[in-house]
This record gives sequence, C-alpha cells and structure tokens, in this order.
Amino acid sequence: MKKWLLLLLFMAGFSWAIANFQGLSAQGQYDSLVFDFKDSLSTAEIEQQVNNLSEQFQTKLAYNSEFSLQDHVFIAKGDEQLLKAVRESGISEFTEFVEPNYIYQASFSPNDPEFDKQWNLKSINMEAAWQASRGRGTTVAVIDTGIAPVADLKRTRLVPGYDFVNDRVKATDDHGHGTHVAGTIAQSTNNNFGVAGIAYEAQLMPLKVLSRGGSGTVADIAESIRFAADNGADIINMSLGGGGESELMREAIEYAHQKGVVIVAAAGNAARSAVEFPARYPHVIGVSALDAEGQKAPYSNYGAGVDISAPGGSLKGNNSLGGILQNTINPRDGSSIFAAFQGTSMAAPHVAGVASLIRSIGVQNPDQVEQVLKQSAAAVKDDASNYFGTGKLDASKAVSLAAQKSFGFNGFMGWLRNGLFLGPRFWFDSRAVNWVNKFIMLAVAAVLASLFRLPWNWPMGLGLVFGSTGLFILRCFHLVDLPHWPLRVLGSSLPELGSAIQGTNALNPLTANVFAALALIVLFLSHPQLKWLALGGSVGITACLGVSAFIAPQVVWLGSTAVAQGFLAINALLCLALIYLASKSATRSA
Repeated sequence: MKKWLLLLLFMAGFSWAIANFQGLSAQGQYDSLVFDFKDSLSTAEIEQQVNNLSEQFQTKLAYNSEFSLQDHVFIAKGDEQLLKAVRESGISEFTEFVEPNYIYQASFSPNDPEFDKQWNLKSINMEAAWQASRGRGTTVAVIDTGIAPVADLKRTRLVPGYDFVNDRVKATDDHGHGTHVAGTIAQSTNNNFGVAGIAYEAQLMPLKVLSRGGSGTVADIAESIRFAADNGADIINMSLGGGGESELMREAIEYAHQKGVVIVAAAGNAARSAVEFPARYPHVIGVSALDAEGQKAPYSNYGAGVDISAPGGSLKGNNSLGGILQNTINPRDGSSIFAAFQGTSMAAPHVAGVASLIRSIGVQNPDQVEQVLKQSAAAVKDDASNYFGTGKLDASKAVSLAAQKSFGFNGFMGWLRNGLFLGPRFWFDSRAVNWVNKFIMLAVAAVLASLFRLPWNWPMGLGLVFGSTGLFILRCFHLVDLPHWPLRVLGSSLPELGSAIQGTNALNPLTANVFAALALIVLFLSHPQLKWLALGGSVGITACLGVSAFIAPQVVWLGSTAVAQGFLAINALLCLALIYLASKSATRSA
C-alpha cells in the first residue's frame, strides 16, 4: 500500500510540473499584440475591422509606424487573455495572423554585479561578440606570476600548469598580477558575482615564471613557452617584458608558433618608442594600452613592434574607475579582492581573450588569427608614432570576420565542436559536480554496508546510490530551453534534495540530517524487500553527510564554518547508531 501511495505522490508532483511548464513558445515576454491584416482587404475594410476590435475589446489599434501602412500592421496593448479572446473572435478571417509583440533584449549582458564598471569590455564590444563565441574549446596559457583560486574564478576551468620559479606543479599566485590577467581573459561570468571575463568558457593554464617580487628569467619564460606548446595551449599571454634580445626565447617562440600557438605580449610601460621583448619578436602580437577615453595610455610604449592596441586603463589621481577591474589577491595576506590595475599587462590579455574567441569559432592557424585581429581593429588616422598599431581591438568585428574566414570543412568542424549550440559542453558540463567527492561517497557507503554485513541485492544498491550521491551525472546534462531543476533534483542524493530545490551547492539542514534516514526506516523496515532499500539509503545518507563534513562542509545558513562541520558530523554519527539498531532488527526478521 505504501509503495502505491509513494507512486501516486510522485505522479501528482510530476503532473503538476508538466501542467505548469508553459512550453518553449510561451517563454517570451510581451505587453502588446501584433495584428497583420490581409493584403486583399481595402483600406475601408481594414478601418472597419480596426474600429470593431477597438470597441469589442476596449483597446486601441494603431499603426506601428509610418512604415507599417503598406503592410497593414497594427499594434494594440494587451496580454495573454486578450490574445486568446481575439483569436477566438473570428478575426482570422481578416488577418494573416495575430501574435504577441515579444520584447527582445539587447545583446547578451552578463549578470555580474560589477560588470557596469568594466568600461574596457564595453569599449571592445564584448556584449555583441559573446553572441558568436565565448572561447569554448580553447586553452589560454597565462605566463605570469601564477593564478590563485579566487572566488570569481571558481567556475573557470584551470588545466595543469607548472611553477618554473619554484620547480613544482602547483603554479599558485603569490603576487596578484597573474590572477588579475587571468581574470581579464576568463573570469567566471554570468554567475551573479563580481565581474566578467572575455573568453569565460576557455580553459586557463597557469605557468608561473615571475616571483613574488614580479621578476623572472628568460630561461624560465622560454621553458614555459615550450611547456604551453607541448601541453595543448592554443594561446599564450605574456604580460611581461624587458630589454635584451634572447636567442633562447626566440627559438621557444618559433617552436610554439610552428605548433599552432597564438602568442600575445605586452608592449611595456616606459612611455617610450621602444617596445619591449618578447613583444618585439616575430610571431608575437605586441599590444599597447588605451585609457578609458580610447587614447594611448600615458605610460604605454609605442612605435615599431606594436601590432594592436587594447584597453589597459589609467589610474589618474588614484581614480579606480579608469583602471581595469578584475578579481585578484592581496599580496600581503593572499586574500581575494577586486582591484583596478593599469598597464600594457592589462591590455595584452584583452587581445589574448579575443584570440580565444577567434580560435573557438574555427580559425586555427596563428597567422590567420593575427590577421583577423588586425583586419577587424578600428583603424586610427594620423598615427605617425604608431601608438595603436593596426588599430583598436574590436571583439565583435573580430568574431564576425573569423566566422567568414572559417568557412570550409575545417572551420565547419571547429564550429561544430565548439559552437554555442552544437558543442558537447552545451549539452553536458562535467564541471557541474565534483566527481571525486561523489566517488568517495559511494566508496564509503559500500564500506559501511560491508561493515554492517548488509546483503548485496538490488534494493540495497539503489538505497546506497540514492542515499549517497543520487544519479549525479544527470546534473551535468542540459536540454535546450528546458528548466534544469528537474535534472538537478533527479541527480541529487536524499540529503542534497533541499539544496537542489534551492539551487545551491550548500547542503540544506532540513534534508541533510538524521531524520531523512529515520523516515526511510520507519516507512520500510517492516517490508521484506524494501527494508534493504531503507537501510541502503540510510547508509548512503551517512556517507554523504560524513564525507561532506570532512571534505566540503557547506551548509545553508551555517556556511563553511566549524559549526557546519559539526552539524554534519553529528548527524552522520546519529545515522550510524540508527543503522546499527535497524540492521539488527532487519537481520532477525530476514
């Protein structure tokens, strides 16, 4: 009887969800209707129908504009109820169609709260560029001071890099410069937090060659270039430079270029006509800096070697609004901060980010990527001192030109692989769950089941899975235009249900507690088969709470504090006691 009751409850909930889903065609917003009258009607007949409709529905029909006269298109204020009533009135005899006058928004604008302070992204037309590409499928190597795991890089994927200063794998930033540069390239975007980045669906490869003091050697930089080329980097950004030509670095750059890597470097901040190395080498795109007014930044180097200009900011009189704002670290204590920097170091990652967008569209050859960047740049007349190179970076025009150049088999395959709608990551995002934690939870659940000597049957297996991890792989899938919450709920374990409904990663104490296990045991312990489902589910809940307490203690209202850790640990221990008592009862009745 109980299982039928549960089935009925599930069907009722599912039916409610279906009934309340409005469908793909009803998701637009509108406050007026479009009436397109048939061309075969005379002006007098149209006027008569317009008057009839206005009187019948107490709304005024008027031409949309003077250009609507010829097409007989009228607009009237109205909502869904009026649309339904009009369509049922028999007006279809006189109209081609009556439809909602949907309200469309401007180009994609991210919901990051500090995006309005990023004048630099608006100045290169990023919002329009994002419609075509967001850097998916590309890897940008950041050869700098390393990258720190600040809050606004949480959703940005970092691939393995290397610390050439300390000769270790983990390339963590202890300065702040590299993290800031990385943010311009691929800050986590549209995440309701902080600021935005240019190619925010690209991967970053942290390569630390500059010390805590901000300096590094040619040998380390050359090695890092080769490392990037050998480990899958598509673009290299070097917001660094100095004097002195190096054959070692020239060879490394040539090596990376031959392997198809686009290389971008800062022109330097000495305000002189002498671009620094490595920006001066062949096959390196040298970038000068612009201020918020689009003029050459006062500090920027210029002259031979500048290929293109991009926003670098200018902090005149400590005016942070004129700088480039990104999330980085405070070098004094390593804390996460949002800070505005200036420099050609800030200009170069703008170009590297747009290069990532171009590569993602399908232009793969580094010389062609450079050509697209230069041809799409906004040219500046009377630039006798070569402040701007071929012009000012324009992301929107660059991706548009890249789309034209990528036509053909290779371009089509690149678009198919990385395109916003056909790329696999549009449908499947493996980063939606922490796979390691999930497998640990499953392993712990299996060990606990063995310790309690519980039988291995299908109800037990189902219980272990749904109690510990749920069908977590479902969280990774996305269906076009359909809400994600059903997959999120189905992909959650019992303790995670409250979190899934709320849309948060933190466990909700209302579902992540011993009472979930208690409810299972009370409901099913007397059933000959479902008692194993209840025990398996309780063991799984214990594993989920216990692992979360030690690995990622995050609880709604409690945060990631010791209190949250204690809450999860205590409930896991209570679950163990409950399982001990229930397993004895279940074994005796077996």
